[in-house]
Amino acid sequence: MTDKRFPRKLFSVGEDPDPRFTLANERTFLAWIRTALALIAGGVALEVFGLGLHPGFRLAASFLLLTAGVAAPLQAWFGWRGTERALRHEHSLPSSITGLIITGLICAAGVCVIIGTVLA
Repeated sequence: MTDKRFPRKLFSVGEDPDPRFTLANERTFLAWIRTALALIAGGVALEVFGLGLHPGFRLAASFLLLTAGVAAPLQAWFGWRGTERALRHEHSLPSSITGLIITGLICAAGVCVIIGTVLA
């Protein structure tokens, strides 16, 4: 019998893990999606409302938040897929550099907001 779940290549190998682990992996995926929505909303709001920040630093911070918001769903997908694969093969869970990149983008946006506030 062929597995109809997406992505088929992932679900066609290994053994189904305990459903609690699969559901926890899915909740983590959804948390990353919520984070992406918040980052995108924050980037748009910062640029639209301005908040009295220096225009150049405000634009930079908005761009960094939007970039992090676009990177977060990539982390969600690749993190979910890697974890599901590891669970199906009973391997150690994978690490990811994307979370570190997103952290750096958010920190850089915060620095831009601080400098933009001082220079305004």
